[in-house]
Amino acid sequence: MSRRAVSKVGFMSEWTRWLVAGLLSIALGALALGNAVAVSIGIVWVTGSMLLLAGGVQMILGFSDTGLGNKVLSMMLGSLIAVLGISFMRNPLKGTMSITAVITFVIAFAGVLRLFWAFRMRQTGYYWMMLISGSLSILLAGFILANFLQASERLLGILLGIELIFNGGALSVLALFLRAHTDEY
Repeated sequence: MSRRAVSKVGFMSEWTRWLVAGLLSIALGALALGNAVAVSIGIVWVTGSMLLLAGGVQMILGFSDTGLGNKVLSMMLGSLIAVLGISFMRNPLKGTMSITAVITFVIAFAGVLRLFWAFRMRQTGYYWMMLISGSLSILLAGFILANFLQASERLLGILLGIELIFNGGALSVLALFLRAHTDEY
């Protein structure tokens, strides 16, 4: 079977499908950036739903655990996860604050680690790049903390929007690559 027959589905070629997917991802990313608060709340609500489901499943499976200690531990952990999910779903704005706090900690911690590695790389050409990267991460974490109430409402939506735009760009590049390197135009 030729490449042309394999890569053609319906009326669109393979590269065209990837380009459409990329452009759609870019459009959805721009939409997410324009509605960052609503997207953040949606992310927290979906996260809460998944936590509630996971906690419920863990509690149900806890009944089949062997040994009283395992059953109790599994049921308690499942209950805790389910309660966290319910909490996120009941008050998604507070959930955005919780998740933003975790993300801010991760960004700051990553920045500190990069600074640590930068000082270990002092004698190399990579020192400045690592130093700048770590410093920018720490500055970003500080900026989020300094504007925590405003940032927590929007951060998740902004991050998702940026990721969708980057993903769309990558898919569009893939489409152009496929167009240039296959026998169909």
